[in-house]
Amino acid sequence: MARATTPTRPPGRPRSGVDDVVFAATLRTVHELGYARATVDRIAAAAGIAKTTIYRRWPSKGALITACLVDAFGPAPLTGATREEILASAIRWAAAKIGEPGIGAAFAGVFTDAVSDPALRRILATELQDPYRLALQEALGEPEHRVLFFIDVVVGSLLHRMGMTGEPMIDDDVDALVDMVLRVLDRT
Repeated sequence: MARATTPTRPPGRPRSGVDDVVFAATLRTVHELGYARATVDRIAAAAGIAKTTIYRRWPSKGALITACLVDAFGPAPLTGATREEILASAIRWAAAKIGEPGIGAAFAGVFTDAVSDPALRRILATELQDPYRLALQEALGEPEHRVLFFIDVVVGSLLHRMGMTGEPMIDDDVDALVDMVLRVLDRT
């Protein structure tokens, strides 16, 4: 008599489930230990997986952090009826995201590493910055160099504050940043 068998799940976690677990462990580890001490070994341990699982998906800590940031940020909510409203919503959204636990420290750390790592700089530019740059160019009707300047000013200011104080920019200062950027936008 033939025995009924139940299908078995292949070993391991589903791919997207592993990514979610690794990204959560990455942000938690960066938040608790700081970027420099958040090694791939520690992230893997926090995720409950082997570090080889991480290296199969991401070739370096920088690539992992970038993928984690892309996931954490998601698409920019470019909302508003005017260029000014769109830009203001984008700035406030970026400030809020950078203020979330682990995200600002991860962003600042990987950004600092990229200064001396051309491969990481390319990953950051193509995977993190370019999608937002292109969306902003389309939404604002601004040329690439102008949008890159806005990104530099906004993200640079937000990360500088996080790096210098360990705290995200307060709402009043985000409002002042929005006002400053909009004044420049009005002159163009």
